[in-house]
Amino acid sequence: MTQQAIQLLKQLIATPSASREEGAAADFLQAHIEELGYLCNRLGNNVWIMSPGFDLNKPTILLNSHIDTVRPAQGWTIDPFTPIEKNGKLYGLGSNDAGASLVSLLHVFFALTEKEQAYNLIFAASAEEEISGTNGMEILVKELPKIDVAIVGEPTNMQAAIAEKGLLVLDCTVFGKSGHAARNEGENAIYKAMPIIEQLKNYRFSKVSDLLGEVNVNVTMISAGVQHNVVPDRCDFTVDIRFTECYTNKEILAEIQSQADCEVKARSLRLKSSSIDRKNPFVLRCKEMGLQMYGSPTMSDQTFMHFPSLKIGPGSSARSHTTDEFVYLSEIDEAIRVYMELLDGFSF
Repeated sequence: MTQQAIQLLKQLIATPSASREEGAAADFLQAHIEELGYLCNRLGNNVWIMSPGFDLNKPTILLNSHIDTVRPAQGWTIDPFTPIEKNGKLYGLGSNDAGASLVSLLHVFFALTEKEQAYNLIFAASAEEEISGTNGMEILVKELPKIDVAIVGEPTNMQAAIAEKGLLVLDCTVFGKSGHAARNEGENAIYKAMPIIEQLKNYRFSKVSDLLGEVNVNVTMISAGVQHNVVPDRCDFTVDIRFTECYTNKEILAEIQSQADCEVKARSLRLKSSSIDRKNPFVLRCKEMGLQMYGSPTMSDQTFMHFPSLKIGPGSSARSHTTDEFVYLSEIDEAIRVYMELLDGFSF
């Protein structure tokens, strides 16, 4: 099973699948699944299959990972689309994030559905995860039957992320009054923005998550001025906020708007934080297996799931979006073993 998964991962690496351009990879994966005799469903570039004999009277487990990748960063020393096996590693774009999870979960789906289980299984390869796009899991989840719990495959070193931060991006504007710089006229919008930015730098939200820690607030972009001798009448800056399960998107937005003396607009309120009850049978099963529980600072397709989910997969998050990305072959073998131990014979 491990060798089959590795071979499939090599084929996926060789098929470019940047976000919104996953068509060829989705075509390939769909054809591969159908060749094995499964009925494959397709929505845009999302591909999913359901266990044979799907029974609505049984609970349903979703196995999900994403088919898309980021674009290759500058500095690759090898072709990112040519899979290379070397010293126990498989190199290639998307090998770690999240191809290894995708192929491991798919082959676990094949193995588990060969015998009767107390639950239904759905395997879903979603699109546009890397950009939190609107044509990925956000639309796919509306097509699926009721899900009781999901495993989301992302590089977590096969430890269980039972919470993850959400994302809120704010566009802020401070207004001043233009004038001639030589005569020190006007009202400099940059100077007006500086204390607001300093305030945001030092601001602390009162609620702290035991898994995810504090809400992180970072001003990441700033733009002002038209030329050197004109006092700027406008200063725009962007704030990246990674928030915890202690807050909703709207609560974060309202608190910032009440604190910052400027115009504050949210780009989106879609990307929520997520967490799973620590008494969920899946979480208890992970504890029995000795898996470490933690909160993840990075986002995944869990943000669009309205049902319990946890994130676990082979590879390391530190290798994601890096040059010469790789996954250890042994990590794929371990992933299949752990997934099988977690799921085979599982009962709610």
